[in-house]
Amino acid sequence: MKKIYTLLAVFFTVFQSFAQVPTPADFLGYELGERFTPHYRVIDYFELIAEEVPNISLTQYGETNEYRPLVVAFISAQENFDRLEDIRKANLARTGLLEEAEAGFEDIAIVWLSYNVHGNEAVSTEASMQVLYDLANKNNNQAQEWLKNTVVMIDPCINPDGRERYVNWYQQKVGSPNNPSPDAWEHHEPWPGGRANHYLFDLNRDWAWLTQKESRERLAIYNQWLPHVHTDFHEQAVNSPYYFAPAAEPYHALITDWQRDFQTQIGKNNARYFDEEGWLYFTKERFDLLYPSYGDTYPTYNGAIGMTYEQGGSGRAGLAVLTEEGDTLTLTDRIAHHVTTSFSTIEISAKNASKVVEEFDSFFEQAINNPPGEYKSFVIKKSDNEDKWQKLQSLLNTHEIEYSVSNKGLNLSGFNYQSNSNESFRLESGDMILSAYQPKSVLLQVLFEPEAELSDSITYDITAWSIPYAYDLQAYALTSRVSEGQAPEQSAFEPIAVQENTYAYIAPWKSVEDVKFLSKVMQAGVKARYAGYEFMVNGQSFPAGSIIMTRANNEDMGEAFDEAVVEIANELEQNVAAISTGFVGSGYDLGSGEVHYIEPPKVMLIGGEGTSSLAFGEVWYYFEQDIEYPVTVVDTKDVGDIDLADYNTLILPNGRYNEILEPLNIEAWISQGGKVIALENSLAYFEGTESYSLSEYSSEQEKQRIESLDEVVSKSNNLASYGQRERRNISNYISGGIFKLQLDNTHPLALGYPDYYYTLKRGNNRYGYLEDGWNVGVIRGQDALVSGFAGKNILQKLPESLVFGVENKGAGELVYMADNPLFRAFWYNGKLMFGNAIFLVGQN
Repeated sequence: MKKIYTLLAVFFTVFQSFAQVPTPADFLGYELGERFTPHYRVIDYFELIAEEVPNISLTQYGETNEYRPLVVAFISAQENFDRLEDIRKANLARTGLLEEAEAGFEDIAIVWLSYNVHGNEAVSTEASMQVLYDLANKNNNQAQEWLKNTVVMIDPCINPDGRERYVNWYQQKVGSPNNPSPDAWEHHEPWPGGRANHYLFDLNRDWAWLTQKESRERLAIYNQWLPHVHTDFHEQAVNSPYYFAPAAEPYHALITDWQRDFQTQIGKNNARYFDEEGWLYFTKERFDLLYPSYGDTYPTYNGAIGMTYEQGGSGRAGLAVLTEEGDTLTLTDRIAHHVTTSFSTIEISAKNASKVVEEFDSFFEQAINNPPGEYKSFVIKKSDNEDKWQKLQSLLNTHEIEYSVSNKGLNLSGFNYQSNSNESFRLESGDMILSAYQPKSVLLQVLFEPEAELSDSITYDITAWSIPYAYDLQAYALTSRVSEGQAPEQSAFEPIAVQENTYAYIAPWKSVEDVKFLSKVMQAGVKARYAGYEFMVNGQSFPAGSIIMTRANNEDMGEAFDEAVVEIANELEQNVAAISTGFVGSGYDLGSGEVHYIEPPKVMLIGGEGTSSLAFGEVWYYFEQDIEYPVTVVDTKDVGDIDLADYNTLILPNGRYNEILEPLNIEAWISQGGKVIALENSLAYFEGTESYSLSEYSSEQEKQRIESLDEVVSKSNNLASYGQRERRNISNYISGGIFKLQLDNTHPLALGYPDYYYTLKRGNNRYGYLEDGWNVGVIRGQDALVSGFAGKNILQKLPESLVFGVENKGAGELVYMADNPLFRAFWYNGKLMFGNAIFLVGQN
């Protein structure tokens, strides 16, 4: 009988444990903080809780490049949970984005908690499991009370691919037991680290640009809900205390007083809990609210209270690490801090739910009826570049920014982005009108304003990003309201068909989509050439750069030639012209030497230690996603084993290459016909050597002028106070400013462009004009800065400097790109220039 009673007791205990919500430790078999949890186990736990708890659900909103699920959990009190869809629709009705919905729910705040956007800031995903459990636990009376006034949304891991890269590496290196010494290899994550996603993009800087699939998929569900409070959980350096709101200056001028005030309220509530525990923290420093593509600013510009929370640790911390003060920072500590701020945020939102909803409503009511900000309308002139026009519309549609198309002519005046001045212009039928009188007014203004108003020149990111410059659009910003036009019609593509007696097919060269077309036809075996000059056939004009595919070069393909060109053109919706003669009315005949054969590039891209992982990722993404052209990625440690003769194009992303390229005879390879495309700091490998003409100065006189400027700044800095040390070198600082370059658009590197180019400059490196080469994109005067911040001294240094150039060396070329035209993949207008560098330069 004693054994039976013992068995019954065990059974009753087990039954009780299953009847209750399992803790993370129950499910995982270890306490949170003892190890890092694989992503699939996190998802399993979220699925289990969603199955067992009636007021919790889990939605998969997407999938990563490496096929991991992206999910968000919904939690609220049962009476709210039963009407989640009504709450969602009522919220969208407040914004004006949904016309009809049931009224009510004015006392329910929607709080979205985003964890682990940077993969090696892995603590927050661990914390998300504890937060989920505490909200699911019916015995947690405080949490259950808060849920009566909130709908909580939890995204446990925005960046699963990056997180798994970190976790898998760490599990291989961690000691047994773990070693807290910062010297141990478990605290030295190798290149590329786990911060970024599969393509090594920083997802926390992609909210507005949506270049990555994780961002696009997340934004789709974000716009279905538009939360009132959004918190983005991060980690920073090991020795940093915890950071939470309020944010640092500069705040964008369009951020409301309420958004500022409630950040402070949330910060004070966080501080109350941290004070009780004696935990260190800081606020109002470093992390500002300006750049629109962050997980705090993007929600803010969409009416939310957007915040960043930063725990000390990151990939250096592991399970435990010694700080510079001799304390041991553990994963358990870090989890506790993030769990605390998670619940503090839910609590303060619940207690102020009615006010939160009221102010959210007011934000959108003002946006629709009396939008803040200087500019009330934006006009985009109808572009003859259909690809660029469609790309812009796609971005606006994804953000749910409203626009219309003018159906009449009208004389107006406004700020001309191209001339950087106010002037009169003619609104014509077909022009795009973006009115600030709409729900997404603030977001629209932030993305399109010519110049962001800065309350402080020291910022955490770039200070200029305006879409008309990034896309090179003929655009105007108006201080007056322009009556909206009609709904835009989707331009219908008319497929082409194989025609008899076609002598050649001619494709445009205006955008990266045209580069993709060239990539596809070349891979199909079609031989292509490009026109070095404008020409005319049968009354139709074709600009320089046009891609020409003649039957004469492709006779060996037979009928497959026509079929390949037509099929790819229709697949990509490219307007390809079929002509019946090679005899031109003006320009050079199609058989001329001025129509240059394009030898298929055999591309080697260097990545690995010594290169910037983010810059490498931008180039990698360009090849695989933008143009779908084969590229061979070579790790820096393997460069010495490579036979360069197997390639004709070598790409050096931002990095330091002195030791990396030492095993290669680069100079001889270039002279024999190789092409190097060097970006940003990789130019330093070629600068100031006898073999190459790249240098900091064009002349001794220029060198003396610039050195004298540096001397003045140095003397000024010597007298600066210690308290001003952060600002000592600001006169030499560029925080992502937009400059207008003079462009030689007759050179292959600049074909498809006008005689200017807007570049996003992020560094203070300057180069003199090439003495032995082509100065394709240059800064001429001190008025080249059109948007963003650049220090006084650097503005005096940059005139008469090189940004894009080509040096011929023997049979080969060096393409110098001091600025990165692929930066974060959002600078759309730069992608064609990179395509020029790959396919057109060196094909003479």
